[in-house]
Amino acid sequence: MASSIYLLFELAVKPGQFGPFRDMVAEAVAAARTEPDTLAYEYSANADGSVVHIFEHYRDSASIVSHVDETFAPFGERFAAMVDVQRLTVYGSPDAQARARLDPFGATYIVPFDGFFR
Repeated sequence: MASSIYLLFELAVKPGQFGPFRDMVAEAVAAARTEPDTLAYEYSANADGSVVHIFEHYRDSASIVSHVDETFAPFGERFAAMVDVQRLTVYGSPDAQARARLDPFGATYIVPFDGFFR
């Protein structure tokens, strides 16, 4: 699992946008579900829908590039109109191509130094 990469987006939902955002997310999740190297793609919200976290797990850097460039691209404009990215934390060691997609969100990179997966 050394090449696995995890992303945690923290979003602020613009006023009145949670309903439309939730509807768009349903489409985005359906599209991401078809990606064999997207291992987890989960949206969670606080009680009033003003804060959303997205947890994403990718097999490797190429999976991130493919997701951003192909699967998520059709949703990008609507996404940006409804939410503001407050923080992106990246766990793992994405390559330069993946970082080029993540850096515009102000990504903070956290590199593992010890541990294991079962």
